[in-house]
This record gives sequence, C-alpha cells and structure tokens, in this order.
Amino acid sequence: MILERSNAINLNDLRNQLGNINNRPDIQELSKILRMYQLYQAGQKEISTKLENLDSEFQVNYAYNPIHHMESRMKKIQSLAKKAERKGSDFTVESIEKNIHDIAGIRVITNYIDDIYKIEELLTSQTDVTLLRRKDYLKHPKESGYRSLHIVVLVPVFQSKGPVNVPVEIQIRTVGMDMWASLEHKLRYKTNSDSNLVDKYGNQLKGYADELEDIERGMQDIHKKLI
Repeated sequence: MILERSNAINLNDLRNQLGNINNRPDIQELSKILRMYQLYQAGQKEISTKLENLDSEFQVNYAYNPIHHMESRMKKIQSLAKKAERKGSDFTVESIEKNIHDIAGIRVITNYIDDIYKIEELLTSQTDVTLLRRKDYLKHPKESGYRSLHIVVLVPVFQSKGPVNVPVEIQIRTVGMDMWASLEHKLRYKTNSDSNLVDKYGNQLKGYADELEDIERGMQDIHKKLI
C-alpha cells in the first residue's frame, strides 16, 4: 500500500511538471509512458553491454580497444513531451513509439574513423539486433561541418510476458569529432543562437572540421602501420 501511494504521488507530481502541453496525459496514460520509459532504459543497458563486450573482445584478441569511451542518456519525460508537441503528436505511448526513436541514446566515442564502421558492423550483425534507421554524416556531413554516424537499432528486452523490441539511438564518432561537436553545440545553443557569434565562428569551425578529418585520417594511417 505504501508503494502504491508513493507511486500515485510521483505520477501526479510528474503530470503537474508537464505544464500546459497539448493533450497532457491523464494518470493512467502517464503510468503507461513510465513503463515504456523503463523498457527503453533496459534496452539502452542491453546495447551498452553488447558494446562493452565487443570492446573487451578486441582487447583480448587484438590488444586494442576501438572504443575510447561511451556516454548514455535518457531523454527526460519533460523533454519527451515537448518534442511530441513540436511534432504535433499526441503524448501517448502509441504515438511516442511511432514518432520518436531517440528516447534512449548512447554516444560511442572511437579512437579512429575506421572504428566507427567496424563497431556498427559488429553490433548490427548480431542476430538479436535490427538496424532500423541510419544517417551517415561522415560521408555526407551537415552544412555546419558536423560529422558522425547515427543509427537506430531495435533490441529485445525480456519481460515477464516475453521479449519486447525497443529502439535505441546510437551516435558513433571519433574523439576529435566529439570535441568539435561539443564546441559547435555550445556555439549554436548555449549562446542563445547569438547571430553575431554564429556568423563569426561558424565558418571557422566548418573549416576546422575539414582539417580535423584530414588529421584524423593521417593519424589512422600511422596507427595501421604500427600494428
């Protein structure tokens, strides 16, 4: 009884925190959304474990770790509600599952460019992982110069009533690309999109992105000759 009472209070508090979004869910629907959220967290952990295992295998077999580090994040419920509103979607489990695929996210930072595609290949070749979406911003960089590989995969999460496939977004990029992306994000979002600053440094950053790719490919060539 104590757990049920505590859960009800949390749901009410969360519903109030959602403010005046369109089609704000009732307590019953919000409870379903939270259960879905738990599934996505479990899916994120499944993919993280798979990636850690692959990296460990490389260390044992090749004395090399393709993954420099990983960062996991879950989109907050409030952010999820705002994104659904921007998309003109209802804030329901059915609508979220259909329209939003980046609730659970993992950023994989690699040492070299080739590691990006190797990790993608090894992960998506696993029998219980299904590639859902793919955007290659390495071969086709954004206008700003942004480079990264974005994939969304489905992974089964085993529940008491059976497995449930959930999507997990994975961004894979090198240490250099990640450093560049963090600075570019700060320029465009942390400065409140100050047009003077964006104009002043945007083109400069784009040029650095091209230079950085040349440098990373050069270092990768040296690395290959040393192994």
